[in-house]
Amino acid sequence: MKRFLLPEHAPEIDASAFVAKGAVVVGSVKIGARASVWFGCVLRGDINHIEIGPESNVQDGTIVHVSDDFAAVVGARVSIGHRAIIHACTIGDETLVGMGAIVMDGAVIGARCVIAAGALVTKGMVVPDGSLVMGAPAKVVRALSEEEQERNVALAAKYVESSGRFKELGYEI
Repeated sequence: MKRFLLPEHAPEIDASAFVAKGAVVVGSVKIGARASVWFGCVLRGDINHIEIGPESNVQDGTIVHVSDDFAAVVGARVSIGHRAIIHACTIGDETLVGMGAIVMDGAVIGARCVIAAGALVTKGMVVPDGSLVMGAPAKVVRALSEEEQERNVALAAKYVESSGRFKELGYEI
């Protein structure tokens, strides 16, 4: 991992977190306990802050950035799929953001949601808890079943387990 220290900000990474070699973490970024940031990710907290909650995973190639007006806040046990863009928004606990999805400034995603692969969540959109969101622009399609919501929790747990293995093998900072 490349960690860049800005004069006014330094990343805070919990000792139990996994940040893969090749990830870039810049500025005011806080990564919680047992969270993971995978290969090729960029987390840039230069003009506002980024928070990655405990046991959340930011998968390969994802970009997390901020704006003057909004931080990027990711809750607990969130899975952010490969090559997603998370820009200056809030994502609730136990949510899955699919591969290649884009979540824009000021959007607020509730807890236990699924944002489908390739979805474009537009600026300021508010997604209620337990929703399935699809499309570009994204729309709430339906409520998720309890079983579907539990899959989000199980996926996050798998990434906690996998990141522990990668950490033991030395694939981190």
